[in-house]
This record gives sequence, C-alpha cells and structure tokens, in this order.
Amino acid sequence: MPVKIRLQRHGKKGKPYFWIIAADSRSKRDGKFLEKLGFYNPTTNPAQIDLDVDSAVKWLQNGAQPTDTARAILSYKGALMKNHLAGGVRKGALTEEQAEAKFNEWLEQKSGSIDHKKATLSEAKDKAKAEKLAAEKAVNEKRAADAAAAAAPAEEVSEEAEVETEAAETASEETPATEVETTEAAAEETTEEEKEA
Repeated sequence: MPVKIRLQRHGKKGKPYFWIIAADSRSKRDGKFLEKLGFYNPTTNPAQIDLDVDSAVKWLQNGAQPTDTARAILSYKGALMKNHLAGGVRKGALTEEQAEAKFNEWLEQKSGSIDHKKATLSEAKDKAKAEKLAAEKAVNEKRAADAAAAAAPAEEVSEEAEVETEAAETASEETPATEVETTEAAAEETTEEEKEA
C-alpha cells in the first residue's frame, strides 16, 4: 500500500483550508486517510502551518512520499531536516544529541526569519495606514479650503446686497419726500395760474 503525505481540502468556497494527512495513494483527495499530521491555512500572511513533525518523520522513514506542496510544507517546518539528521544518526555520523542540537539551531534561525517577515509585514501595513490617513487629511483640508472660498464670495455678495438694499431703502425714503415737494410745487403753480387768470 503506497502511502502519500498530501493535502486534504476543507473550508469554504474561495477560502481554502487544508489538512496535512498521510493517506493511501488510491483513496480520494477528500476521502479516507491514515493519520492527520497537521493543517495549513494559506489565506493568512504569512501562511499558518501547524505540523506534528515527529509523526511526519515517522511516515517519511516508513516510505511515505510527499506531494510537491506537502514536501514544501515539510521542508518549511523542518520535518525533512529532522529526517535527514535521523538518517545521519542511523549511519553513525552523528550522535542523537548533536542531531537534536543542529535541529534546534535550525529552528531558531527559521523562527527568526519568520519573525522578521512578520515585523516587515506589520511595518508595511502601518506605513500604508499612515499614508492613507495623510491622504485623507489632505482631502479634508482641501474640502475645508474650498468651502471657505465658496463662503467668502457669498458673504461679499450678501454684504453688497445689504448695501444695495440700504441704498434702495434710503432712496425710497427720499422719493416720497420729493414727490410730495413736486406735488406741492405743482399745486402752487396751479394756484398762481388761477390767480392770474
């Protein structure tokens, strides 16, 4: 029975989530499996991977063949490295303690690179957020300046309208007086004409 270490898909449409499994190569992709070794969530950045390294090494030593994606995940988590070191221990090139020390050193380097990637991603996210906020502030300031500019001519127009209405009111106040004066003058002229006649 040839055994494969492969991915079994779960999750929703457009949001994949995978189990890392050891299964018979003849079984369906999402069918029966022999053992669940971990999970892989590619939708996060960096991808979230949880793997039982010891079980994966046990299956590799028993002859299980990983698929290409599973091989990349096993390499990323150190299962292939641990299998390689276990082969060296079996041949007598290394002791168990030396192999464990090398594996722990490799894990520390790997965790350091992962932490660096997370820090870089968070810095980029913060920078993008700051740039977006600065752009929003600039747009808001421009809107405020445009509103102030639009309000200033309206105030000037309203001041001009007030001046014109005041002038019209004074003119209307003066107009009845002149009309009264002209009517009085006309009446005087008519009385003078009547006296002459």
